[in-house]
Amino acid sequence: MIDKMSEFYPEGELINTEDNRKATLNEQRLEECILSGKIVEAPCIVCDSSHNLIVDFGFIKGIIPRIEGAIGIDDGSTRDIALISRVNKAVCFKITAFANNEYGKKTAILSRRKAQQECYEKYISKLAPGDIIDAKVTHLEQFGSFVDVGCGIPSLIPIDSISVSRINHPSNRMSVGQHIKAVVKSLESGKISLSHKELLGTWKENAANFNVGETVTGYIRSIEDYGIFVELTPNLAGLAELRDNIHINQYASVFIKAIIPEKMKIKLVIVDTFEKGYSSPDFKYYIDSGHIDSWVYSAEESDKIIKTVF
Repeated sequence: MIDKMSEFYPEGELINTEDNRKATLNEQRLEECILSGKIVEAPCIVCDSSHNLIVDFGFIKGIIPRIEGAIGIDDGSTRDIALISRVNKAVCFKITAFANNEYGKKTAILSRRKAQQECYEKYISKLAPGDIIDAKVTHLEQFGSFVDVGCGIPSLIPIDSISVSRINHPSNRMSVGQHIKAVVKSLESGKISLSHKELLGTWKENAANFNVGETVTGYIRSIEDYGIFVELTPNLAGLAELRDNIHINQYASVFIKAIIPEKMKIKLVIVDTFEKGYSSPDFKYYIDSGHIDSWVYSAEESDKIIKTVF
């Protein structure tokens, strides 16, 4: 479950809460939501041929007209795929009215756009670069991870901002539905840009988890002419000597030969490799709340400076 950071949550976080169940219990409760302006959730069961979203409360159906489906649908800055992809998922919305549909059945008229506008005005627009927020992974592309920062409002974490250790695809690090922390990189023209690697610890913080002489688990990230890069944590990799019959994406047991802070290097020896390994799906965050103005990954002994300024 997402930690409470504001009154706004990624879609799907409210639907099974007691408060949401009470608010959508019957028609009278829905009418109360009109008066209070409360944001609630229910499952989307259909996106019709006009791209209106149909919501099922159990006792009554609701409709989110296409134009009310998301911020940006009206001017084309948000594509209709943002609506189609909500089928069989929870959607958030405000209830605006009741009306009879073409068959004479009473229907709740809903607006997801109004919920998103309130989320943007009261929460997202007040964020600043360096603020740490909660997010939920919605889908993965080769170039990065898309996340929901509140009420279905999307943001992108570029692949090179997910971790210091390089990955071939965001799915190497994240999964759809995963709850994560992120740090605001910029907020321009209504678009919020995020980063993630700054929360996963500096070189020194990660290296402190290991000692020379230990044999630990790693992950083969790349094979170069001069050695094999083995990831020890998402923000720390070491270099092992070349050897035969090893390929990328294998797990490995590695002997730690040396830890050299001034060069930010860890020398490894591969003991064995495996096609499957044991790893936690959760991230270890060294910073998980508040605000950061800057972040320095480099060890103080090193001449190389790796830094992010927000």
